Amino acid sequence: MIQRKKKPEEKVSIPIAPMIDCVFLLLIYFMVSATLQRQEADISFQLPGTVEQDEPLDMPDEQIIEITDEGQVIVNDYKYDTPVSPRFIELASMLKRFHEAATANQVEANVTVAPSDGVQHQTIIKVMDAISIAGIKGVNFSIGEQD
Repeated sequence: MIQRKKKPEEKVSIPIAPMIDCVFLLLIYFMVSATLQRQEADISFQLPGTVEQDEPLDMPDEQIIEITDEGQVIVNDYKYDTPVSPRFIELASMLKRFHEAATANQVEANVTVAPSDGVQHQTIIKVMDAISIAGIKGVNFSIGEQD
């Protein structure tokens, strides 16, 4: 038996230089085409604003915030947040809207805090923080009737 010599197998290689050229051409194409689109900042639009009143409307210029013994905050028979909330976010957003409406109506926004006798001071502080976030400066306190 005659042994034949095997020819050395040629390694298959992929030419990398043309691939790099193609990648750079694609990169340049996408960079140029991306700048042709209009950016969002260039689109002009107008947001609705607040309208100042010429003459004051008849609206309540004071909100009474009741605080129950359990720490529940009630304004106009509507309960805001929960007593265990770390911050009264719903109350703050309602008071902010009230402050904006009062400012647009050229009326000073006033708030009266009416805590019950057994409420914790921490709850009163959270209500005052919500009032401060809303930007209301006129704050009054109401106490229960004394016998």
